[in-house]
Amino acid sequence: MNICVFCSAADLDDRYVTPARQFAELIGKGGHSLVWGGSDTGLMQVMADGVQETGGRLIGVSVEFLAHKARSGADEMVVTRDLAERKAQLLERADAIVIMVGGTGTLDEATEILELRKHGMHTKPVVLLNTAGFYDGLKAQFQRMEAEGFLPLPLTELVFFAEDGVGALAYLEEQAGITA
Repeated sequence: MNICVFCSAADLDDRYVTPARQFAELIGKGGHSLVWGGSDTGLMQVMADGVQETGGRLIGVSVEFLAHKARSGADEMVVTRDLAERKAQLLERADAIVIMVGGTGTLDEATEILELRKHGMHTKPVVLLNTAGFYDGLKAQFQRMEAEGFLPLPLTELVFFAEDGVGALAYLEEQAGITA
C-alpha cells in the first residue's frame, strides 16, 4: 500500500519525533511505501529514514522552490512546479492518507484532502494521527461541525482519528483488506 503522509519539515521535540519514527518503521516493516513531500529535513526526514531502513519504498513529491531540500536516494522523486500540483500528485500516488503533526502547510493539505473526500472526489481512507493530543482542538472543531450540520456525511466517514501509529496502520490495513 502506498501511504501518503503529510507532516512537518521542521525539527521537532522528541514527543513527536519518537512516535513518528515508530510509525515509519511500521510502514517499512509492513512492506508499504511512503508517499511524502520529499524533503530530507525535520519530521519528513525522520519518516523517510524509518521507512527506508526497514525495507519500505520512498516516493517523494517535492516542489521546485523546495527541490534543494529533496532527499537523494528516494526510490522515486517527482518535482512539481507549485504546491497545488504537488498536492494533486501526492493524492494520485497514494492508496491512503495519514495527517501527522505539522504547521500551516500540513493543515492546508489536510483540509484539501478532507474537502475532496467530502465531495466524493476520492474514497481513500484518511487518518488524522493525534500524536500527544496535537489535534485535540481540531477534533473538537470537527465534532462541532458535525453536530451543527456543517458536514454532509458522518465524521467517521470523513476521517479516522488515531492516537498512535499502531492504530493508524491497523485502520488503513483493515480498510485495504490486508490481514496480518
